[in-house]
Amino acid sequence: MAIYSYKGLDKTGKEIKSTVNSESLSQAKNRVRALGIMLIEIKEQKTNNNDKEKSSFSFGSGVSVSELALVTRQLATLIKAKIQIVEAFSALVDQTESPKLRAVLAEVKQKVNEGSSLAGALAEYPKIFNNVYVNMVEAGESSGTLEVVLLRLADFTESQVKLRNKIKGAMTYPIIMMVVGAAMMGIILVFVIPKITRIFVTMKRELPIQTRISIWLSDFVASYWWAIIIGIVLGVISFRKYISTKNGQSIWHRFLLKAPLIGELTMMINVSRFCSSLATLLTSGVPILTSLRIVKNLIGNVHMQKAVDEARVNISEGASMTAPLVKSKLFPPMVTHMIKLGEKSGELEPMLKIVAENYEDQVETKLSGLTSVLEPIMMVAMGLAVAFIVFSVVVPMMEINSMR
Repeated sequence: MAIYSYKGLDKTGKEIKSTVNSESLSQAKNRVRALGIMLIEIKEQKTNNNDKEKSSFSFGSGVSVSELALVTRQLATLIKAKIQIVEAFSALVDQTESPKLRAVLAEVKQKVNEGSSLAGALAEYPKIFNNVYVNMVEAGESSGTLEVVLLRLADFTESQVKLRNKIKGAMTYPIIMMVVGAAMMGIILVFVIPKITRIFVTMKRELPIQTRISIWLSDFVASYWWAIIIGIVLGVISFRKYISTKNGQSIWHRFLLKAPLIGELTMMINVSRFCSSLATLLTSGVPILTSLRIVKNLIGNVHMQKAVDEARVNISEGASMTAPLVKSKLFPPMVTHMIKLGEKSGELEPMLKIVAENYEDQVETKLSGLTSVLEPIMMVAMGLAVAFIVFSVVVPMMEINSMR
């Protein structure tokens, strides 16, 4: 079944734009006309699934994680109610508001109806259904616990988007402060300082050093503002290009782990993602070697990825996964100790869940603390910058008054 978008006029002459699900174009036209709408235009709504790139942790291409989590939960409920997968997808297509996701679900339904497995159909859209999603669905299909796996998937996607939103929320205020502060300084240097410096031109004495610096900055910004903008843009592009290289990425990721304030937070976020993802995959029946391969791609730091990959190699050779994690010194002792206990006792999944929950709480606390630290630092920095400009103007003005 495909989705057709159409434009037409109702009985009152009002223009209508909507979509309709149908097996063919002629059937779609008949369904629209049956609604009493005079067709102006109708065409099939296609999805772009030509890009087979592997995604790390992203459900991009126009579909939000919250939408995907809702659809996943609805699908789990329908399957639990013993509704066939094809019929369940028909219901989802009718209920889903996102045009992009609705079109994808319709195509997935068609592929399943033609004999494809659900996991195989979902794998055709890697930018929406990533490796974790596809492998968990495949494990659920093979074990007959698809509805349970889908519920775990919904929980997993929701927890990840919550973490992402917390990080964005914590960084929003500092970024706004930086932008506002830069804009204020730009306005002062370009519009205020030049007017005041005209007064100092008539003075036949040497100006204080801070005043000369302010005048030079004002002239530079006013004359070369375009060069500053181009320089910033080129700098950002060059930096992004450099950290996309193997060497640049390695240096940048090492810096993020060692940097004050954000280093520990970077480690905590990746440890939380590692433990929660691995626990979810293992609980859903995905083999540990496959799970570690998937989880490695979900971690955002190449050095921690290397440690996880070495752990996977260790397990494939019949050894413990703990040793490479300890050797890397990137995973806290408490984490490696819990994993080691889980391996010995056969309770690895519960141990990973405990660690993940613990680090999610720590990340939230750390983010709150980071925001509390950044706010006064940025306020002081802005205050010092403004104070410098003020004193560079006030001191000469006081000298002028004293000469009168």
